Amino acid sequence: MAADYSKLSLKEAVAAAREAGPDAILQSVAERSARLNPKLNALLRFDAKRVSAGSGAGVLGGVPIAVKDNICVDGWETTCASKILQGHVPPYDATVIEKIKAAGGVIFGQANMDEFAFGSSSETSAWGPVRNPWDLERVPGGSSGGSAAAVAADMAFAALGSDTGGSIRQPAAFCGVVGLKPTYGRISRYGLIAFGSSFDQIGPITKTVEDSALLMNVLAGHDPKDSTSAPQAVPDYTRALVGNVKGLKVGVPEDFFAAGLDPEIEKSVRTSIKLLENAGAQIVPVALPHAKYSVAVYYIVAVAEASSNLGRFDGVRFGRRVQGADLIEMYKKTRSDGFGAEAKRRILLGTFVLSAGYYDAYYLQGQKVRTLIRQDFSTAFEKADLILSPTTPTPPFKIGEKLTDPLAMYLSDIFTIPANLAGVPALSVPCGFTASGLPIGVQLMGRPFEESVILRAAHTIEQTLNLRARKPMLEGAAV
Repeated sequence: MAADYSKLSLKEAVAAAREAGPDAILQSVAERSARLNPKLNALLRFDAKRVSAGSGAGVLGGVPIAVKDNICVDGWETTCASKILQGHVPPYDATVIEKIKAAGGVIFGQANMDEFAFGSSSETSAWGPVRNPWDLERVPGGSSGGSAAAVAADMAFAALGSDTGGSIRQPAAFCGVVGLKPTYGRISRYGLIAFGSSFDQIGPITKTVEDSALLMNVLAGHDPKDSTSAPQAVPDYTRALVGNVKGLKVGVPEDFFAAGLDPEIEKSVRTSIKLLENAGAQIVPVALPHAKYSVAVYYIVAVAEASSNLGRFDGVRFGRRVQGADLIEMYKKTRSDGFGAEAKRRILLGTFVLSAGYYDAYYLQGQKVRTLIRQDFSTAFEKADLILSPTTPTPPFKIGEKLTDPLAMYLSDIFTIPANLAGVPALSVPCGFTASGLPIGVQLMGRPFEESVILRAAHTIEQTLNLRARKPMLEGAAV
């Protein structure tokens, strides 16, 4: 029987590939994915036969990585989990895919997601919901739920997600893995199918903080093909993992610990605060007074950008087309048939807030409040090196529980949206479990382009708590 390498971290898998060869590593995750994906629906497409394991060269050493289905991969159908893009095969690689391949990584599969990244539960996919490996009756979070579930279930050594309002961090918290949303502009968005162009960021979802730093070394950097890409030097992020937080000032916004926060989550997050204090950090109170408006602002500004971005999917240029008697009827039929309910809701909301007579009242006001939120973070970072909060207000909820209540679903991202509005880096790292065995994440937010600081603090939490040995169970057996 061949050795099973699937439970290794990314760093461990790279080392194992040098010893056993990259084919053995690829085969392990392929066999595991074939066995578990029917239960989880985490990967829309994966096929070990269509990819080469590579030579094992480069810092990623031929190790397979999963990619969210809104990131273009040359020759692979890329659909954003939407019927309207069914059959869409990009003729080029996104910049992040080019970088992974150049570093020796292998694109192994494409992860399921909320349609066009619209959701917090990965239930709006045209190909069915993703299930949480820790409890098959619960959601894995969204919109990068397939990426997080695949990593948590050891179906991928790491995965790429995208984060517009929490879509990397929230599923990372729900699935017990590490999710990093970099600073806006830190990683190229070229080849990412856009949702909210002033919010979107690609980032890593990994088993460990060290793996996140390793992937950031590969992914970060200026890209002339992306006009929003920042021409900032890229540090070696792995050097930040020094094992302590001595001298760091950790800001705690008490407003984030208000009514509505699950008590088990609050207990675990406050344990993380005490842990950092015991490790040498100074805990300081900070205020983010306008953060309470974040969800309202986000669902004005982001849906406006979504409505604009999704206008290009009309049956003419990309993907699916439903024939009609004339051009207008073809547009109507294609978009009515191709988009799911949540996509239609956001297109309609976005079109409304951008319409004549409402632009000033909604979109313009939303942008003004966004500026205030950004200023709140700047003020807070005068006192603190990073800001700590819960990642989510609740543990993973049951499939179907919030699907008919959009507002309740939107509030799932109440703690993650502020970092997107401000454009600052933010990370979720596991910090505990509920009494029923569901993962809990703590969020660390940093100054722009200071991912190294939050990685350092997250690594300290991870190493002290040592939660990685605890694995999800499927049908009574460890997955």
